[in-house]
Amino acid sequence: MIRLIILFKVFFYSIFLSAQDESFLLVLGNVQDGGIPHMACKKDCCMSLTEKEKRVLKITSLAFIDKSESKHYLFEASTDITEQLNFLDQITGNKSELDGIFLTHAHMGHYSGLLQLGREAMGAKNIPVYVMPKMSEFLKSNAPWSQLVLLNNIKLKSLAENQLIKVSNRLHVSSIIVPHRDEFSETVGFFIKGGRKTAFFLPDIDKWGKWDKSLKNILEKVDYAFLDGTFFDSAEINYRDISEIPHPFVIETMDHLSNLSLKERKKVFFIHMNHTNGMLNPDSQISKEVLSKGFQIARFGMRFPL
Repeated sequence: MIRLIILFKVFFYSIFLSAQDESFLLVLGNVQDGGIPHMACKKDCCMSLTEKEKRVLKITSLAFIDKSESKHYLFEASTDITEQLNFLDQITGNKSELDGIFLTHAHMGHYSGLLQLGREAMGAKNIPVYVMPKMSEFLKSNAPWSQLVLLNNIKLKSLAENQLIKVSNRLHVSSIIVPHRDEFSETVGFFIKGGRKTAFFLPDIDKWGKWDKSLKNILEKVDYAFLDGTFFDSAEINYRDISEIPHPFVIETMDHLSNLSLKERKKVFFIHMNHTNGMLNPDSQISKEVLSKGFQIARFGMRFPL
């Protein structure tokens, strides 16, 4: 019951209080690519979900909403994009097409939603899709994505690392390359700069030690950081070879940042959680442990003024 009350409050908080901010980030999902319930999963984490919980446990995505200019942008085109855009319409009252989509990389849950923009579904017209060079080439060269480009459902916009682009009067975005399983494209994190605050969005990375950048230095420069929280620890993923799906365990990230001040730790919102991750349940002991150490967990409907 406590779990459902928390989810209920998060959902309606975003709807009724969003009028206070002219521009903000909205969490549209916090689950890893496979979603939840996960295919073929017979564990309690999937089998015990209520219908209300299923409605708020969506694959990772953020939206930037600019109410003053009636614009909204997505970060990731997830497999749950249809339901996420329906929710976004409730927030904005805007039934028009998206003003743009930013993609971090070519893994299933981060770009497969683009297909909903095609002739079989939305039939979109020239929606800007911001991508790095390898991602651009991948989309142009491989069906069915190439058809989206050919039919002008999407218009690819090339990004370069560390290049700050002005998307609108209230939104500036730059990308930074991170190590990940780059079978088809680069993998990037995004700095999302609004008129007042800046967020860092990094749903996927292999391990912090493989990166030539300092996460602590990045936290100093931003107000919010949405970080890879795929697996809480190694015990959670003992049914798979972790070398095939490397991610920093949440316990590793918390340890890595443990010497930071509480103010800096509170900037961190873990996102992109596997269906096995107890952090998806706000009433779990794991969630309480994360919060007790000064870190936070991204939940569907959370809003962050920018």
